[in-house]
Amino acid sequence: MAIRVAIDVMLAERQMSVGELAQKVGITPANISILKNNHARAIRFSTLEALCQALDCEPGDLLRRENHGPTTAGAQN
Repeated sequence: MAIRVAIDVMLAERQMSVGELAQKVGITPANISILKNNHARAIRFSTLEALCQALDCEPGDLLRRENHGPTTAGAQN
């Protein structure tokens, strides 16, 4: 199971560039790209809040859970 950030979908729906979003959120375009390409290992709540404000959305609109098959035995929730 993996959590994915759906920034690309939100950007397309709002016809907004990565650079424009980065400027509104106050982080670098490189960091937006890390999130957009699902290379981030964590996200601060303050960043998530800023993204939601800039994109006029809820956290659930940005975060997606993908199931990649069965979990390993003994895995904790």
